[in-house]
Amino acid sequence: MTVPPPDPGADARRAALFALPSPAAASALIGWTLAVDGVGGRIVETEAYHHEDPASHSYAGLTPRTAVMFGPVGRIYVYRSYGIHWCMNLVCGEGPGSAVLIRALEPTMGLEVMSERRGTNDIRALCSGPGKLCQALAVTHEHNGMAADKPPFSLAPGEGAGSIVGPRIGITKAADVPWRFGEAGSRFLSRPFPAVQGPSPPRSELRGGRGEF
Repeated sequence: MTVPPPDPGADARRAALFALPSPAAASALIGWTLAVDGVGGRIVETEAYHHEDPASHSYAGLTPRTAVMFGPVGRIYVYRSYGIHWCMNLVCGEGPGSAVLIRALEPTMGLEVMSERRGTNDIRALCSGPGKLCQALAVTHEHNGMAADKPPFSLAPGEGAGSIVGPRIGITKAADVPWRFGEAGSRFLSRPFPAVQGPSPPRSELRGGRGEF
């Protein structure tokens, strides 16, 4: 089990991360280590969502389902995708309604536990997708609203090996917005990025109807 060394500036770095707009936070999270009860790994893929983004759950406003997104930053927002898989997000931003979907991890801690939960010994298949990583880390709706930097969660700063950018996956609104971020060269991504990437557009360019993801 690989445990990141103590970082005396970690609290300040986490606070700064939580305050970032979601696209910036999604990019900055690449290389950080996320774990639940000591099981987890390095974040290698994320997606950003914002309350002005028609692909976001928060676009329709505050609801019982999205209440965590409108609460304090640094909390975990968990929802079930298509009634099948749990998905885990980190609430962040300078205003309410923004979050970062954790799409993939490079497993580094608790691999045997992950393998048992996932039913596979293929390390690349343990956390290479938002539903897979929630199953591997045993994240469910019971974790909804918990702090990302307090037990059972831990979130440690780290550095990625360079980021790549592309459009988000599995949405029908604002599908061309390049708010998906990944670690360059990682073997643990949920799927490859397109050959051409571009910079994130300003939020003012986001237009459309209600999000669906």
